[in-house]
Amino acid sequence: MFHSIEKQVSRAFRAHIQARYGRDLVVAVEQPKQSDWGEMAVPAAFQLAKQLGQPPKKIASELAAEIGPIQGVALVEVAGNGYLNLRLDRGAYGAALLGGEERESASVGEKIIVEHTNINPNKAAHIGHLRNATLGDTFVRMLRALGSRVEVQNYIDNTGVQVADVVVGFDRLEKKTPADVRELISDPSVRFDYYCWDLYARISAYYSENVEALGWRAETLKAIEAGEGALAELAHLVADAIVERHLATMLRLEVEYDVLPRESEILHLKFWASAFAVLQERKAIYKETEGKNAGCWVMPGLSEEGKVIVRSDGTVTYVGKDIAYQLWKFGLLGKDFYYRPLKTYGDGRVLWITTDEPVESGARFGHAARVYNVIDARQSYLQDVVVAGLRRLGYEHQADQSVHFSYEMVALSPRCCAELGIPLSEEDRKRPYVEVSGRKGLGVKADDLIDTLITKALEEVASRHPEASPDEQRQVAADIAIGALRYFLLKFTRNAVIAFDFQEALSFEGETGPYVQYAAVRARNILRKLEERGEPIPDFGAELSAHGLARQLEGEDFWQVLLAASKADSAVERAVSAGEPAHVAKYAFQLAQAFNNFYHQYPVIHEQNREKRVFLLWMTDFFRRQLEWTAEILGIPIPNYM
Repeated sequence: MFHSIEKQVSRAFRAHIQARYGRDLVVAVEQPKQSDWGEMAVPAAFQLAKQLGQPPKKIASELAAEIGPIQGVALVEVAGNGYLNLRLDRGAYGAALLGGEERESASVGEKIIVEHTNINPNKAAHIGHLRNATLGDTFVRMLRALGSRVEVQNYIDNTGVQVADVVVGFDRLEKKTPADVRELISDPSVRFDYYCWDLYARISAYYSENVEALGWRAETLKAIEAGEGALAELAHLVADAIVERHLATMLRLEVEYDVLPRESEILHLKFWASAFAVLQERKAIYKETEGKNAGCWVMPGLSEEGKVIVRSDGTVTYVGKDIAYQLWKFGLLGKDFYYRPLKTYGDGRVLWITTDEPVESGARFGHAARVYNVIDARQSYLQDVVVAGLRRLGYEHQADQSVHFSYEMVALSPRCCAELGIPLSEEDRKRPYVEVSGRKGLGVKADDLIDTLITKALEEVASRHPEASPDEQRQVAADIAIGALRYFLLKFTRNAVIAFDFQEALSFEGETGPYVQYAAVRARNILRKLEERGEPIPDFGAELSAHGLARQLEGEDFWQVLLAASKADSAVERAVSAGEPAHVAKYAFQLAQAFNNFYHQYPVIHEQNREKRVFLLWMTDFFRRQLEWTAEILGIPIPNYM
């Protein structure tokens, strides 16, 4: 609602300025520094003053006198040296909220692709992957909440070095055939992704002690890219089985996808061959003839030596395949995948995966107007190479619409390491955080982390609600654990390193997921208690008139609380513009704080004045809906009780 009026104000002033002064000005709407100055501030007079050569206060006075009525605005007044402060019609504002005005939704417009998660399918997911998936999934939810048409992709690098290393481990260290690995995958007593976690660490250590063994990697990579023989079959088995585990892990956090493009199809369907031909034709790359990169195809200008796109042995680097993939996302490659359904989510949506087998599925993906790649900050250079590739091919617009949605790593607090049984040196115990390493096998598997959070939450739930069934307790504990984890991963800005800590994440106080959940549960409980007393929820629309709402909102306390609770849409739009899901998390916390203050200050059910009582109940219900809507965007479930 608030966001809708903001846009109306901006449009009204822009149209008036165009008609009055002949200037097309994008009018910003700000929040006054003090609440008693009004609800909105328009600084347009200062912008016009520079263009017109007139004092801003004079222009502001003209605008205030001539702007005409704006729906929802009661007063426009000049403040200071030229600000325009706007006061809203409180009764009309409350009545619009009471009427259940639909959230203003943008046109679906052009497609946006958000690519996230992107875990190498060679071992179990870890805590860093959870930050990627949670950030990407929340950003998708934010975009969709504003009406955007979003396609969610999870790129599967099933032909890369990491998969090759696990294949080498099976083939060279364990002497396992494809049949042996197939049996291992089907063994219910074996967590295959955990098994590969340990094997990956073993082969990495083996390489360190036996450098000549790196030749096995090169041999395996070539076999995988060719897609033939036992090594390629092993890679196929490993990657497909691990992807299934990753999907199950992410679904625990309610993270879902539309399509899984696989790197193998980029090779087998000649995506890379087409991209390579275009890169050569347009002289975006050249073949190096001397130095350490002799025989390699290199993209110049990105460093003194350029960036290797194709190695001297003919294998393609990750960034080469990613350039082809980025071209496909924008519909610039002239090729498409074949698709087959992989699974169906609980809401009936189909998850598709690419295939190189010709099949007419009717599924169509790609052809985006904008692409967000959620990849950690350590990959910034490679993302720059991808964008540079688009530019060197002449696709300037698409390069501008390629956004690296970067984030910093997730580490562990020393206390968290101790709780997980990870041995630390005396030096590490004194550090603010401890980095993890998949190659060394040091880290926290995502499922272990979630399980530990659920166990800790369950202890609290069981002590508070011993009368509940074990299944019910565990479901509530799972909701709290997921809310705690997602909020913790979202509350920090993307450029901040996170040191995960169980106690901090699970606290029911402070800026945490459980605090937000608790506020929503409280709001629900007030309404439930009313019904338990035999009183129906009032018909708010019938009992609260605009005049009655104006009376209740006359005081600043109720008005400021309602205003804060109605800014969810505005908070999401600003977060999307800034590319910062943390802003929505912060708003959710502030909304929960506002409700808890309201809860403690006003005994809703015990209020004797009928109009005020109905008003307080409506405010409670409005808070509940806003908390639930904001939590849904953050992917935070609201448990039945806490």
